[in-house]
This record gives sequence, C-alpha cells and structure tokens, in this order.
Amino acid sequence: MEAYLLDWANLLLRWVHVITAIAWIGSSFYFVFLDNNLQKPESPDLLEKGVGGAMWAVHGGGFYNPQKYMVAPKKIHTKLHWFYWESYSTWLSGFALFTVMYLYNASTFLIDKSLMDWTPAVAGSVAVGLLVAFWLVYDTICRLFGFRQNGELIVAGLMIVVVAFSSWLANELFAGRAAFLLVGAMIATAMSANVFFWIIPGQRKVVAAMTSGQPYDANALAIHGKRGKQRSVHNTYFTLPVIFAMLSNHYSFLYTHEHRWLLLFVMMLAGALIRQFFVQRHGYHLGRAANPWPFAAVGVVMLLGLIVWTRPAPVAPVAVPPVVEFQRVAVVMEQRCVMCHGEAMQSKGVRLDSPALMKQHAQAVYQQTVVTRQMPMNNATGITEEERALIGQWFKTGAAVD
Repeated sequence: MEAYLLDWANLLLRWVHVITAIAWIGSSFYFVFLDNNLQKPESPDLLEKGVGGAMWAVHGGGFYNPQKYMVAPKKIHTKLHWFYWESYSTWLSGFALFTVMYLYNASTFLIDKSLMDWTPAVAGSVAVGLLVAFWLVYDTICRLFGFRQNGELIVAGLMIVVVAFSSWLANELFAGRAAFLLVGAMIATAMSANVFFWIIPGQRKVVAAMTSGQPYDANALAIHGKRGKQRSVHNTYFTLPVIFAMLSNHYSFLYTHEHRWLLLFVMMLAGALIRQFFVQRHGYHLGRAANPWPFAAVGVVMLLGLIVWTRPAPVAPVAVPPVVEFQRVAVVMEQRCVMCHGEAMQSKGVRLDSPALMKQHAQAVYQQTVVTRQMPMNNATGITEEERALIGQWFKTGAAVD
C-alpha cells in the first residue's frame, strides 16, 4: 500500500510541477519577447506618462497594447498583478517531487554504492545542501561582479565554471540519474530564489514608494529595477538547461555514460547558447542587437558533436537460442528483478514473482530491460548482456510461460 500511495504522490506532484513550470517558463519567455519588441513611443501623451516602450499585438480575436514604464507609472489605475506564484509553485512542487522520489527512496534512486557508500540520511542532507550552496555561490558572484564594467561577461564566465564543477561533483557523489536531476534542481533553486529574494522584494519597495503619497527619488529606486532585470535575464538563460536536466531521467544512455558529467555540462551550455539566440533574435530584427545566429550555430554543433561522441560502440551479438525456455527467463528475473518486484516490495506496482505476472508485464519488462535498459536501476543487480538478450528473445517469440 505504501508503494502504491507513493506512486500516486509521484504522479500528481509531477503533474502539478509540469503545469506550474509551463506557466512560469511561459511568462518568462513572454516578457523577454516584450523587452525585445517594445519600441520607444513617439506619441507625446505616452512620453509624458513615462512610457519607455510599447507595442501592439493581436491574439485570440482581441488587440493588446502592452506598455513598459522604465521606473514606475505615476498612478496604477487597476489591480496590480504580481508574477511570483508561478515560480514558487514550480519550486515547491519540484522539491516535493524530489523528496518523494529521491530523498524518501535514497537507497534506490540517490545512492550509488560504487561511488559513495553512505546512509540515506547523509546522502539526502548532502543533496539538499548542494541546492543551498549553489544559490549562495551564484548570488555572491552576482553581487560582487554583476554591476561592474563588463560585469555580465564576468558573471557568465564564472557561472560556466560553477555549473561545470557542479556537474562533475554531483556525478562523483550520486547515481547518474539523480545527479542529472540534482544539477537541474540546483539551477532551478537559484532561479526561484532570484524571484523570492531579489525581484519581488525590489518591486515591492518601488510600489510602496509610489503608493505612499510621499515624494520619492525615482533614480534611487531604479537600482531595484536594474537588479530585478539582471536576475530575470539570468533566469531565462537557465531555462533550457534546467528543462534538459529534468527530462534526462528518461534516457539512460545519458546518465550511464562513462563521462556523463561532461555530457551534462555540454548539453546545458548548448541549451544556454540556443536560448541566447532566441533572446536576441527579435532585437536583431529591430536593429538593436548583433546577429544572434552564431549562438544557435555553436549550440547545434555542440549537440551534433555529442551525438557523434556518445554513439554506442559496436557490440558483438549475443548468441541466444531461437526459442528461449521460460524457466531460463524465470531464473533471470528471480535473480535480477524480484527483489524489487516481488511480494515484499512491489516497486511501481509491478510484481514478477509468478508466471502469470511475468506474462502480464512481459512488454514492460522487455522495454525497460532490453530497449531502454533503464532496469535494473543503475544495474544494481548486475544483469548481463546475455540475460538481457534472453529476455528479448523470449518476448519476441511470444513470452510463453509454459
């Protein structure tokens, strides 16, 4: 029953997490689009109101006229909408999912004893500590260098080094699947912390000064806008790397690679470069930015290079008989699978401790052990290529159990 409830918790939290992430990333992409398409108005009434950029758009049968004020309008006439719950909900649901999947089942999904033979409590504490440490390092870099001359280039260079080190460290400490997800969670934590600690508090100070009825120095308040803009731009570059890390757990050829930390880092860097292309694309069309195509080209070349680099080496075919006796397959499953899929522990609600159940789940067993090779998890039970081939041939010839 416990495993059954955990599976439901996993499903529902993942559903919520994906929905909130779509809302957060969608709003982030939209505002980057606005910043790159808003044009300085020529209308005297807009200039008098302090509008720094405006545009017209049509969508869903209606016309929209978004306008941006460089500091703040003199008066807000309608309800002010705050964009922060998208971020908070994404992080909270993601951390809850991480807790259910990896912290609660640390011995299965988080720990690789060939790397670090530690207790689930210690492994979980280190994983959570890395989330906090990444944010502190990133935030310190931003505060020290963010507003210096060429500060953004310095921050970008240092963060490339930090992400590379984080990728290496996580893959040295944890199972590959968990390591990929953890690096993504580190960056996602920094993204949400940007909103929580800097972007929203700064905006609240600006709004409080506006609505206080007292005179205020717009130039002094401008630092909050600059800092909020800085962290928001960082968040948009983090987006594609985080999405890749979150999707990678479905592809075992990534997180089981011999040099998986380097693969993870290069994929993230390629994602950031491709995102840079999309950020600058509209600005280039309006004559406000350099040609962004080199960023996309370099990112695509990196991806193609990884495809070539990680191609599987030719493997000598394993000789298996035309018809595999069920008893041979049953022995393999008893040795490699039943410990997690038996009466005592029914992982994912799947049992393989009887001929009828093996027949019922034959297709899933074939997909997970032969096609995707995701099971056994981290190959903890040491299944051999010959045993995988036996399961594959048994399934292809009808998965007979008699």
